[in-house]
Amino acid sequence: MIKVGIVGGTGYTGVELLRLLAQHPDVELAAITSRKEAGMAVSDMFPNLRGRVSLRFEDPASAPLNTCDVVFFATPNGVAMQQTKVLVEAGVKVIDLAADFRIKDISVWEKWYGMQHACPELVEEAVYALPEINRAEIKGARIIANPGCYPTAVQLGFLPLIEAGVIELSGLIADCKSGVSGAGRKAEVHALFSEASDNFKAYGVAGHRHLPEIVQGLSRHAGNPVGLTFVPHLTPLIRGIHATLYARLSREVDVQALFEKRYADEYFVDVLASGQHPETRSVRSANFCRLAVHRPQGGDTVVVLSVIDNLVKGAAGQAVQNMNILFGFPESTGLQQIPILP
Repeated sequence: MIKVGIVGGTGYTGVELLRLLAQHPDVELAAITSRKEAGMAVSDMFPNLRGRVSLRFEDPASAPLNTCDVVFFATPNGVAMQQTKVLVEAGVKVIDLAADFRIKDISVWEKWYGMQHACPELVEEAVYALPEINRAEIKGARIIANPGCYPTAVQLGFLPLIEAGVIELSGLIADCKSGVSGAGRKAEVHALFSEASDNFKAYGVAGHRHLPEIVQGLSRHAGNPVGLTFVPHLTPLIRGIHATLYARLSREVDVQALFEKRYADEYFVDVLASGQHPETRSVRSANFCRLAVHRPQGGDTVVVLSVIDNLVKGAAGQAVQNMNILFGFPESTGLQQIPILP
């Protein structure tokens, strides 16, 4: 049994962590923090947790985080980097669901996130924790950089093609759609029901913060720089990401067999049969990525369809998956929920 703390428990990723960790047989929830809501019962804010979570929100300054085995940061960018050094020096593992430790080039991170990094000396040590790629590194980590939602869907979709060296690296395209929960649990006009419902739009075409994270990951595994056009869209969904990925083959290959072989032993990646199309509802509230690969008209363009729940495999579920690896639990522990339909 391990003791777990959560910093920033009032957002969507925070409540997802609580939902998943409350069902985990090897976890004791020890603390959850919120300056604004300190003293409030967690179940008063999130009634779905009544009878499952008895904690009250605590002020981060007084919460017993340094007595935990692992602390999750479900906070805005720039928060975890302020507290991680003290925690790891106390022997606490840190799993950051924001972007503070994802990008290794500090100047690139500071450019895209618009602030000075508070502990650049820890960034190199942090493990970028996409389990299907970096499982061995995760096992010995002190600091886990949990991947972003778009980067998870995109990297898992392109990975088999890049590892096999069968596509041209200069013209990759990621056409991605996300539900409104990806913007977080905060009051913003664009996320209001009357603004987001019955509407569909692109955003961040000139540049999105997840672009350098995706390029870093793909380039690392390609062994060469990758050219990627990444265009995100907002859809009138609460949960879900659908990534449509395009690449041009550089040599002939059975792409269906390539994907099936690469993910044959990955519990949380499901490669659909040839000709099928994954749906966002097929992964709702679950930690799965479902993939399908196509070659329209038998040509040299490969189209990969990748769907995840942005709050689970794209955030809290993947963080719990990483915790399981970190502490030697079976990887699927506490994460075997069946997706919700309808």
